[in-house]
Amino acid sequence: MTVLLHDHLACAAEGRPDALALTMGDEHLTYGQVAALSDSLAAALVAHGVEPGDRVGLLVPKQPAAVVAMHAVLKAGAAYVPLDADSPAPRLARIVASADLRLLLAVPGAAALLDELAAVMDLPPVASVHHEGVAAGDGGLRSAFSRADWDVPASPPTRRVDDDAAAHLLFTSGSTGDPKGVVITHRNVTTFVDWALAEFGTRPTDRISGHPPLHFDLSTFDIYGTFAAGAELHLVPPSLSLNPRGLVRFIRDHELTQWFSVPSVLTYVARFDAVAEGDFPALERLLWCGEVLPTPVLCHWMRRLPHVRFTNLYGPTEATIASSFHTLASIPADETQPVPIGKACAGEELLVLDEALAPTPPGEIGDLYIAGVGLSPGYWRDDDKTRAAFLPDPRSPGGGDHIYRTGDLARVDGDGVVHFLGRTDSQIKSRGYRIELGEIESALNAVEGVRECAVVGVDSDGFEGTAICAAYVVGGGLEPPQLKSALAASLPSYMLPARWMALDALPKNQNGKIDRPELRKRFTAEAEKG
Repeated sequence: MTVLLHDHLACAAEGRPDALALTMGDEHLTYGQVAALSDSLAAALVAHGVEPGDRVGLLVPKQPAAVVAMHAVLKAGAAYVPLDADSPAPRLARIVASADLRLLLAVPGAAALLDELAAVMDLPPVASVHHEGVAAGDGGLRSAFSRADWDVPASPPTRRVDDDAAAHLLFTSGSTGDPKGVVITHRNVTTFVDWALAEFGTRPTDRISGHPPLHFDLSTFDIYGTFAAGAELHLVPPSLSLNPRGLVRFIRDHELTQWFSVPSVLTYVARFDAVAEGDFPALERLLWCGEVLPTPVLCHWMRRLPHVRFTNLYGPTEATIASSFHTLASIPADETQPVPIGKACAGEELLVLDEALAPTPPGEIGDLYIAGVGLSPGYWRDDDKTRAAFLPDPRSPGGGDHIYRTGDLARVDGDGVVHFLGRTDSQIKSRGYRIELGEIESALNAVEGVRECAVVGVDSDGFEGTAICAAYVVGGGLEPPQLKSALAASLPSYMLPARWMALDALPKNQNGKIDRPELRKRFTAEAEKG
């Protein structure tokens, strides 16, 4: 039988309807309640014209109603498009127009943003979603669920789509300035979830974090991985992301067994030394994905939490959540060496290839490609971008299979373990030397007292070609001459940063990753002033 994403909810609701499914603040929903509410909303969506294959936009912040709405859209046979309410209206307008939405579900608090959107485009029909349920909106959608409806039997739609149908569209930044819509299918997600639950041993008694924003692909694993296990999803309020001690209290008070986030969150918490020795006795595993976690930060966490299993996950949105993993057997002995991205998840492959798309020998640097079950069908209504990123697999005689060009550099060691070496655009040429900025960053992260750092290349009119620029956050006292001296012990002189910027905190993008384009802008502006 074809398994669709919302089938996990149906299975859990049938077997354990009174078990807690998700919670945030004072809101708590059981599996039976989530199933009934999403059935009711799905029926309303169908009654108001949503057809299989349609897209429904969700301008709903992270809250239980958003998770209910996601499942309702899937039950209607459609795909949902999570929208970031913190994005500027012009960017949102481009996404809404590109997705060609049948309907837009929005919270009342988004009224001003909807007015801005309506001023620059023709909006699709809009329905209002709030913590009490769904109320009548501009699109004429009647109340589909409310607290009074929780125990009222609904007539859910019986629509079934194939598992290669789109489950959602996730819009990522595009190099041209226009967001790219990555199509993610039911099969893409269910395959990863099946692997992850078996690998991590997830069970109904788990209490799992929901930290990333819902428009970020890591949240996909939080939601559907939790529901597939019949476990509890504890949505983390966005306000806690800038409150390290608040995050620590959240993990402790909710007795979480799994934490999953981008590395910058772990770095931020470590910077404030907020985790005590042996903290979080219920925590069993800590996962991160999205960028490099500085090894000194990882060691800090591992020393504080010796009872926890630490796993690095790697993978772009185009390959669905993650494509490889590396679980640490012990605390790394060398804090200057980045943690490997490991080996491929079941059904996936990591390929390190040369310019002719031939495998590189062990130890040699090449371009990293991904093949297998996690690959997206491509970019929404953009054949040119799809062809440029999803190439025919050179090993496939018929040319039907594809590999995805990640834009990352990597090498494979003698044991078949893959090591990430940075972006292809993080390899610069300075003073005639080809330099991997990630190597400088790793060395700087290992300097005692450096809490957070990022190294970027900025075009220069000087003889060096590209200037090496380092932004950093320190615990106090360290100045560029001291940092440069510390780096000189492990790096050649041509790799030492020429420009430095001390910050209270590194800028982050909407997904919580270090905002390197913003750092380049700041260094460029500083150079122009001086």
